Amino acid sequence: MSQTVAAEQPKVLIAFYSRSGVTEALANAVAEGARATGADVRLRRAREIVPAEVMEKAKGWREAADAMNVKYEAPSEADAEWADAIVFGTPTRFGAVSSELKAYIDSLGGLWFQGKLNGKAGSVFGSSSTPHGGNESTLISMYNPLAHLGLIIVPLGYADPVMFKAGTPYGASSVSNNQATPPTGGDLEVARFQGRRVAFVARALKAAGVTETKEGQGDQVGAAGS
Repeated sequence: MSQTVAAEQPKVLIAFYSRSGVTEALANAVAEGARATGADVRLRRAREIVPAEVMEKAKGWREAADAMNVKYEAPSEADAEWADAIVFGTPTRFGAVSSELKAYIDSLGGLWFQGKLNGKAGSVFGSSSTPHGGNESTLISMYNPLAHLGLIIVPLGYADPVMFKAGTPYGASSVSNNQATPPTGGDLEVARFQGRRVAFVARALKAAGVTETKEGQGDQVGAAGS
């Protein structure tokens, strides 16, 4: 691949939280879809924010977290600034985003203030334990921080036939049936489509010069708010 072509490829950050591996599986499928288009992908797992004694109360939580943390780095501000697209993934927590992923999103306040995330593509995916456990409400609620951060929201709609078999128009999803049941083949197919779609939009935005961090935006934002 020539240096020029490589420079045109979008950079996609997939920042997710997963406890049992269900959301992790969706994250990897989103990554597969994005990479299939030539995108450069970073997969990052948000870290626990509760003490070890709390984790010990849920069987297998600490062991699964330790294993995933070996495979994935923690997401950082630098990852978000690097990316042309940011995709957030989370299990539902009472119909809303997990506190672990929310803590990472909240850590992006400095980049938000400087306007450094404006114009990047943004998308979301998630999983729930039960069929009506809050997948759609969680995904829609995650559109709120995407809007505040200045990301250009990329929903799935029904732009691919697979969307009539699985997922939601807001993002890929899965139901684990309270048993950490892995995503179905249809769930993973939707996630791969999401990766391709996000990469396509990010590539177009990158080609238009929208996604690159612009120096001096912080001064402009600060002045506007003073």
